[in-house]
Amino acid sequence: MRFQLAPSAIADGYRLEALDSVGSTNALALDRARSGDPGRLWVVSSRQENGRGRRGRPWATPQGNLAATLLVVGSFELRLAATLGFVAGLSLSDALGAAMPGGRVGMVADGAERGTCRFELKWPNDVIAGGAKLAGILLETTMLDGGRCGLAVGIGVNVVAHPEDLPYPATSLAGLGAEIGAEGLFHSLSEAWTENWRRWDEGRGLADVRVRWLSRAAGLGSPVSVRIDGNVVRGVFETIDEDCRFVIRTGGGPVRIAAGDVHFGAVASA
Repeated sequence: MRFQLAPSAIADGYRLEALDSVGSTNALALDRARSGDPGRLWVVSSRQENGRGRRGRPWATPQGNLAATLLVVGSFELRLAATLGFVAGLSLSDALGAAMPGGRVGMVADGAERGTCRFELKWPNDVIAGGAKLAGILLETTMLDGGRCGLAVGIGVNVVAHPEDLPYPATSLAGLGAEIGAEGLFHSLSEAWTENWRRWDEGRGLADVRVRWLSRAAGLGSPVSVRIDGNVVRGVFETIDEDCRFVIRTGGGPVRIAAGDVHFGAVASA
């Protein structure tokens, strides 16, 4: 099977640049923007040589995993553009749900009987399954002539394999019992993005996106710690606000966080 856009994406003017291998789909998409590409371009590959995550961390994409970036070009506020990360999270969640109806996957752990787990969205940019990272989202921008901005919405999914040398649990679709490949997942993702982009509606539908995102949020109502520039804020994950900032309820009241590393469970209580 080869990478293909869903019919709804084609009808809405999206285009596809598929490669066997790429250095970074985000970097290539931003190069396309600087060369005059009008946007609505998906750059996709099943192998990425020099991918990266937040704060410049490396993101391995061995053969068979999914590296996909959507280039969006327009005149919009960066604050509003940042909320497209939540649109991307919802879209990937929808695509995974299409691949595994009900958003559940069968797992075998330590020889135990098969169980189920739900795909969840971890603020600000991860998809997790059973507490382990399955996918990451990275937004990067470049300024263009005429006050326009090129935005790369990068999405990396562990389809066939996941990194082993990480300081946190990770998983892959294959490890969770899924039979879908990168090409099939991307087809569903392009369709889901088209629908959620319409829902976002240049930011006018952000309230709806926020509600839908919260319905799939990991750790909602649980103890959490957020590391911000060397400092740690601890409390209970209460919500995300109207600008999609992370809101922690602490002893001194709510704290709103625009960026940081989020930890739940035992790490949050340590």
